[in-house]
Amino acid sequence: MCGIVGIVAHRPVNQAIYDALTVLQHRGQDAAGISTDDNGTLCSRKALGLVRDVFQERHMLRLQGNVGIGHTRYPTAGCSSSSESQPFYVNSPYGICLAHNGNLTNAVELKELLVNHDHRHLNTGSDTEALLNVFADELQRQNGRSLTPKAVFAAVAGVHRRCRGGYAVVAMIIGHGIVAFRDPDGIRPVCLGRRDTPQGPEWIVASESVALDALDFELVRDILPGEAVFIERNGRLHSHPCGGPRSYTPCIFEFVYFSRPDSIIDRISVYKARLRMGERLAEKILRERPDHDIDVVIPIPDSSRTSALEVAHRLGVKYREGFIKNRYIGRTFIMPGQEIRRQSVRRKLNAIDLEFRDKTVLLVDDSIVRGTTSRQIIEMAREAGARRVYFASASPPVRYPNVYGIDMPAAGELVAAGRSDAEVAQYVGADWLVYQDLDDLVRAVRYDNGDITQFDTSCFSGEYVTGDITPEYLARLEAERCDDARAHRDHAAAVADDEMGDGDTVAVRPRVGAV
Repeated sequence: MCGIVGIVAHRPVNQAIYDALTVLQHRGQDAAGISTDDNGTLCSRKALGLVRDVFQERHMLRLQGNVGIGHTRYPTAGCSSSSESQPFYVNSPYGICLAHNGNLTNAVELKELLVNHDHRHLNTGSDTEALLNVFADELQRQNGRSLTPKAVFAAVAGVHRRCRGGYAVVAMIIGHGIVAFRDPDGIRPVCLGRRDTPQGPEWIVASESVALDALDFELVRDILPGEAVFIERNGRLHSHPCGGPRSYTPCIFEFVYFSRPDSIIDRISVYKARLRMGERLAEKILRERPDHDIDVVIPIPDSSRTSALEVAHRLGVKYREGFIKNRYIGRTFIMPGQEIRRQSVRRKLNAIDLEFRDKTVLLVDDSIVRGTTSRQIIEMAREAGARRVYFASASPPVRYPNVYGIDMPAAGELVAAGRSDAEVAQYVGADWLVYQDLDDLVRAVRYDNGDITQFDTSCFSGEYVTGDITPEYLARLEAERCDDARAHRDHAAAVADDEMGDGDTVAVRPRVGAV
């Protein structure tokens, strides 16, 4: 999962993109990058680290131009290396920078065709680089046309024909403007915003509407599945359906965990969806334990707070903040490597003993993925004096890999895979465990938008909306992306980064014009 942003304005966009990336930092903490177009000169800065660490004053001063894109990375493909930080760049045709959120399920086949048939050089293991080269190749195929909206949309249609999976993309074509598009199933989110100025309209595309709020843009709408938007440098906007839609099936885990509660995604309030998750979870608790002995409901901060508040209200028991979070530790779920995740939990959370002592506590979390965090938190609750510890998940058991851009690649690393609810409870050390039912989760999220009747629920149901996921694919994915394999790649990448150095902001003059 990553955060993307693109802005076309009548003033320098470097600070606005930086501010948008800080708001989208929750979507990825591995690396960050910004590329701008300074009247035909590409200016770029990207590196490993948080947004605030990657961009210093000297970098920002060199990121000139009124058009630009940005990215904050959470790696699911490739490795943690500065060479795989985004945006990526190719110089032909025109000069294109591209950033991407999601995962291509046919990346291996694409890379083979790009190298052997299209004679393109790929420098990394990132599927984003493959997607960029597909888009560049399709744009170059437009028979020498000048760069018209029709040519751009034909190229995006070619991308949709060749690429499979979940993806939201923002690309900057040097000297021309920004293109944004979304996979034909609408799995990964991206929205469009507008801000009116005396010089004319300014436009933004971003993963979540909260980035628009921070910059005083008005949310216009979500980019639809299969649709592309082309914003010219002068602020003229064009849109066209380029690939479907095949379906309208957003990833439901965006609403469970990844997105900020103050975001609106596909016309659905994340905050209200989480409130309804809490309502339905409380109803299940009352069905299964009408005479419950719960004294207090305590959320696991931060994303479960909204659901936990409603659970407490419906159960008629106290809601208390029993854990204090260290704001300077990243989101545990998206940290690379099981050992790093394990070590970070106790540094991230500290229990307030008086909220636990001699009480039957219901802990509420948004989900249980690997079980590492849940087990340590339950241990902390017992150490703080809890008499009994119950655990509630606002989402169903995560039993299947997610292949569309969320780091759930190996079934063997998922605590609920192959285990019953009682076995999971025993593993994490809970006296009782309750999961949200999948039907209830879907109804809770769908409530606001009648246009969406289904969601991608693959990590809960094992049903993959793109229809191309085989057991062989999942086995290969597990071998490539388990923690051990990733640790080996990250070590090799770290050695390479040490040898090559981190680099600095660069400015290059790409070839401009039709090929």
